[in-house]
Amino acid sequence: MIVRNLSEANQSNRRIVSPDGNWESTRLLLKEDQMGFSFHITTIYQGVDFQMHYQHHLESVYCISGEGEVETLADGKKYPIKPGTLYVLDKHDKHKLRASKEMTLACVFNPPLNGKEVHNAEGAYELNADTVTEPS
Repeated sequence: MIVRNLSEANQSNRRIVSPDGNWESTRLLLKEDQMGFSFHITTIYQGVDFQMHYQHHLESVYCISGEGEVETLADGKKYPIKPGTLYVLDKHDKHKLRASKEMTLACVFNPPLNGKEVHNAEGAYELNADTVTEPS
């Protein structure tokens, strides 16, 4: 059994702050845990508007608190995000995420992240541990 506490994980190397200042993420479950997915609690700061494209990962996102929207760039559709909303990037969707109020999100990635990933120039996480970008 794996048991972790978010407050304790926030004080460890499981908490990653993005170099661009858009988000922070505490990775509670990682590839090394051998569950086939990773689980993160992520904060998106108020006023953030940034593009992502997870080319190597599928992601599901559940909003715990805050408000914003996600826009799929292929069709320009915008979806409001508020507590209780789940959105799933099931087709490696290129998207923009906007936070009108700071958002706390529960995120699941498949395949699982290694733990130190931050977004590359395309807004994606690298797939292999050898190419993980250490935050500055």
